[in-house]
Amino acid sequence: MREAGRIVARVHDALREMIRPGVTTAELDARAEAIIRAHDAIPAFLGYPYTGRNDFPATICASINEELVHGIPSPRRWLEPGDIISIDVGAIYQGWVGDSAWTYPVGQIDEESQRLLAATEGSLWAGIAQARPGHFLVDISRAVENHVTQHGFSVVREYTGHGVGRRMHEEPQVLNFVRPGAGRGPRLRPGLTIALEPMVNAGGWRTRVLSDGWVVVTEDGRRSAHFEHTIAVTEGEPEVLTVL
Repeated sequence: MREAGRIVARVHDALREMIRPGVTTAELDARAEAIIRAHDAIPAFLGYPYTGRNDFPATICASINEELVHGIPSPRRWLEPGDIISIDVGAIYQGWVGDSAWTYPVGQIDEESQRLLAATEGSLWAGIAQARPGHFLVDISRAVENHVTQHGFSVVREYTGHGVGRRMHEEPQVLNFVRPGAGRGPRLRPGLTIALEPMVNAGGWRTRVLSDGWVVVTEDGRRSAHFEHTIAVTEGEPEVLTVL
């Protein structure tokens, strides 16, 4: 999983350098696939969920502005000055999965978008800090939610983080908020690997899915940010796997 995570991190490093006005999301997707395959890995998203019915058609999810997740790359979708773009990447290396998302500015962005990105990334690190043996899953959820609400934004509730390992989506479900009455969830133990991914809206938390069955947008049309790392619970400090 460390190597799968490093491959995903290499993709993010390369795409970060490409992001500028005029670049298409299809160009970003092609570069991501080339890097993954050059490292003897497989794009985890391409063809997901592998049923033959409206499977995802690309290597990355490229979600712009009010798009929360699952944005489909296109040669007709150009980045424009002031956009924000969330890029979600997964790679399978020797049967193990790495999964990470990051939201990037396209040139100079407005002040609210800057605060949104900072708050969402901060909530990711707040959650990671709670991923210690003896803590409970809800400790991660509470840390993420508290950080987001303290900055005046909304945590998305319909989409969550998840366990990850041999498959991209495994148990447990990792909420980014505390569901009243749900209890503490499982106790965290060394060896648990999860994809923690706060999704945060500038406005309300509600979302809707477009007619393509994939792209999720904010219901009120305001912007959304998405940050994600694959992490491992260890005997001590949590280990972030999707970094170089």
